[in-house]
Order: sequence, then structure tokens, then C-alpha cells
Amino acid sequence: MVVPKYCDPKTVYTPKDIQTNMLSEHGLNLSYMQAWRAKEKALQFLRGNPSDSYSKLPKYFYILEETYPGSFIKLKKAADDCFLYAFVALCTSISGWQHCRLVIVVDGTFLKSAYRGIMLTTSTMDATARSYTLDEFNERMLKIEEVDPRVKSYLYDIGYHRWSRVHATVNRTFTMTSNIAESLNAVTKEARELPIFDLLEYMRTLLERWTKEKLLKVRASTDHIHTVLDGVKQYIVCPENKKCSYGQFQLDELPCAHALAALRHKKETYENY
Repeated sequence: MVVPKYCDPKTVYTPKDIQTNMLSEHGLNLSYMQAWRAKEKALQFLRGNPSDSYSKLPKYFYILEETYPGSFIKLKKAADDCFLYAFVALCTSISGWQHCRLVIVVDGTFLKSAYRGIMLTTSTMDATARSYTLDEFNERMLKIEEVDPRVKSYLYDIGYHRWSRVHATVNRTFTMTSNIAESLNAVTKEARELPIFDLLEYMRTLLERWTKEKLLKVRASTDHIHTVLDGVKQYIVCPENKKCSYGQFQLDELPCAHALAALRHKKETYENY
């Protein structure tokens, strides 16, 4: 009865919740210690023994290398043959570095599993973020107005040009900030309680999902004009004129994901542009 509650690591289900549900649904009055032991039993059933998780790593890393050719994966052991550290960089992430701004954020966060430890992550700013077209800006302002019209009035009084990219009157390249590390920590918060094997698999599926969500479809209108489908929206790219209707490069001088997709479609190297 308790196991299904812990299948998703994001689900918060405490011993107190177990006490409450057992009493309301089954008439059982459990002590806190009984509920806590039930939680531990359920987690062990789902995730196994934390120490056994480390023994799965060699096979797991072998499968990763076979599935993702070009990845860099390293398992380091101490002198007593115990786990020391692991490093994983999947090929999809490696190939993406060339399309990112050369500002790298390295951050460490504490793990909460039985053997603790630290997870280090390296991230950077990709080529898709914020509102760069007037249509996108107006769409988001409408949503703000639906929540509270006073907020829209307040932002208008400040002056859109002071904080909005699309209304900016100056180049904002050198005033950009980012909370990449904090965002990544928030996404992986619950996963940090998982055993090492489950943690790594959680991170792999997370990166794979993000990669698929960012895939762009390209249609060539002419030899020089391409239509790039980004989700439900489409943008016009003209590599020869170095223009994209999204406008991100002109505002932030970040690599344009739509232009890169068009160049890949043309089988041209991005260095020429």
C-alpha cells in the first residue's frame, strides 16, 4: 500500500502521511516509528540496498558508452577498490557546447542518500531563452494582466525599455545574468535522495528529455530562406544576410539555435557565419 507513493522521487510522502492514511483508509492507528519503518521498507523494495547500487555502475557505464558513442565516462576507485568518484558527459551534451556562450557555471550540491557525497554539475547558457519578439512579449503580458492588472500597470510605469529585451534601446550583451546552477539544483532536488545508480539514471533521462524538447524542424523555402519550427512557433532564417526573425542574436549576441538548425539542414559549417 505504501510502495506506489514512492515510485516518483518528486512525491513527498512522509511517515506522518502514512499514519494519517492508514487511519482514515484502514482504521489502523500506527505509531510514528511503525510508519517510518514502512517508508524505509518501501524505499528498499523500490531502490534496493544503497551499497548494492555502486556495484551496478561498471555495467551501467558500459551500456552508456555503447548507447551514446562519443561520450566521456570515467569511474574512479580508491586503493581499497571502493567507489571514489564518477564523471559522466554524454555525447549530446558535448556536441552542444559549441553552440553555447563561453561562460561556464560549475556548482556543487550535497547528496542526501545513505552515503552522502557531492554532485558537481557543469552548465552554460544555451541559445533559447526569454522573449525576443514583440508577439511573445505581448502574449506574456496578457497572462500577467489576467493574474493581476496592477502588475502590468506597474511594469508599464517603470518603462518596458528598462527591463524587456525586445524593447531595449541598448545592447544588453554584457549585463546578462543567469541562475543556471540554482535552476538545475531545483530540478534535481528530490533525485539527490536516490542511490547513486538511480541518481545517474535520473540525470540521463532528464538530459534526454530536454534534448528532445529542444529539437527543431527545418523546411527550406528557397535556397537562401528557411522556416524553422520551434514547438508551435516558426521563425524565418536567412543565413546569407545573417538574420533570424527571432532576433536573439541581435539583442544578446548569443548563438542562434534557429540559424544553427538551418545550417545543419544545408550541411554547412557554422564557422562561415
